[in-house]
Amino acid sequence: MSQIKYDFTVDNLGECTVPSPIELSRDHGNYRATYVRDTSYVRNLVNVFDSDKADANDCTNLMEKAGPREKIFFNPEHVTAGICTCGGLCPGLNDVIRAVVRCLWNRYGVRRIKGIQFGYNGFFKEEGYDTVELNPHNVDAIHKIGGSFLGTSRGGGDRTSDIVDSIQRLNINVMFIIGGDGTQRGALDIANEVERRGLKIAVVGIPKTVDNDLQFIDRSFGFETAVQQATRAINSCHMEAQSQINGIGLVKLMGRESGFIATAAAIASHEANFCLIPEVPFEMDGPNGFLAHLEARLKRRGHAVIVVAEGAGQDLLAATNQTDASGNKKLADIGSFIKNEISYYFKEKNIPINMKYIDPSYEVRAAVTTANDSIYCERLGNNAVHAAMAGKTKIVIGLVHDKYVHIPITMATLKRNTVDPESSLWRDCLDATLQPVYMVNNISTVTEKLRKAAEEADAKALARLEKVSRM
Repeated sequence: MSQIKYDFTVDNLGECTVPSPIELSRDHGNYRATYVRDTSYVRNLVNVFDSDKADANDCTNLMEKAGPREKIFFNPEHVTAGICTCGGLCPGLNDVIRAVVRCLWNRYGVRRIKGIQFGYNGFFKEEGYDTVELNPHNVDAIHKIGGSFLGTSRGGGDRTSDIVDSIQRLNINVMFIIGGDGTQRGALDIANEVERRGLKIAVVGIPKTVDNDLQFIDRSFGFETAVQQATRAINSCHMEAQSQINGIGLVKLMGRESGFIATAAAIASHEANFCLIPEVPFEMDGPNGFLAHLEARLKRRGHAVIVVAEGAGQDLLAATNQTDASGNKKLADIGSFIKNEISYYFKEKNIPINMKYIDPSYEVRAAVTTANDSIYCERLGNNAVHAAMAGKTKIVIGLVHDKYVHIPITMATLKRNTVDPESSLWRDCLDATLQPVYMVNNISTVTEKLRKAAEEADAKALARLEKVSRM
């Protein structure tokens, strides 16, 4: 960790000389909303620090605060904006699209807003997708439905030159890209190609990751909604399990490399007895394995509820050695594996069980946002517009310590945010489930796996940092 040196310096297209059409106040104390200055920052390391060391007061620790500037880079009359959504569905996509369109139109007076259909594929002529002209009227009610108003797809982000050709052809000079870390790496490549061509085009990302795995930010949009939907599934599984003799409820939730949804939902439901996540290794067999602890739970209470993240226990299964269109490794099905292992284990012991298996992933992804998530999406979208109009580029908008900030894409995508097994969050999950700290037969194997995982994550982050520095 100490080898990774962060740099939160924000790229700007040039000097801001155009007076903002948004009438705000320069000063505090007059009961009017104020502009944000480029000299306003939020500290990254604020909650946890070493009192023996000086608190860094430079670009390694200070994140530029988001919000409307008094002077902007683009003349709104000359702006053509583009919006696209990429990757899998996530609650809140439509809320973000709506917020961006309304802020551009109502606050800045931008009248040319183009929606790119079906992710990066919408940029390619051969796909045959026309752009959608966006305005407050046709996006007014889209927050009331799930999915993406513009459609989405995976892949295509590696065709950087073709995408920039299309952006030029459409005369877009402000581009908003909504997607996860892979999508944002593609957005960075696009911004770098824009810069190489000497173009003045702002590329601003709005990070979409339902798994909540983007580092630095407090949470990603859609995460709270996902937890609420997942909690309902767990509660339903609990009702089934406790109503049967030796009833077992098994719920598989999203979480490829980060178990935040499973962890939060396990705590929120108050009904889960086991929570299995990618960050904490476990074994199925042996006296301290998962199955032995499940049997003990059934003997004590007569039923059990298990929550498992999709990326958990991948070391127990045969690797698929396949990737999807976005380059993500295709995971083996841990839910079906655990279901079959449980059935076999209790059949061999001649213990009758009644198991119910629920995978609500697609229902969760397509859900309409909670009120709090909707507020978050609105504010993310607004701040993305303020950033782009001020000529900020190669950034994503994030919430850090309850303040909206500009985070360089290079920093936001260095490594994934994961559940720390030593954190208070995981400790509270253990308190909620009452599961053992480790479900393995040799503790040293766990610590070794965790150490190697941390080293591999840091090595990947350093490699990405070195790659970016060479650009």
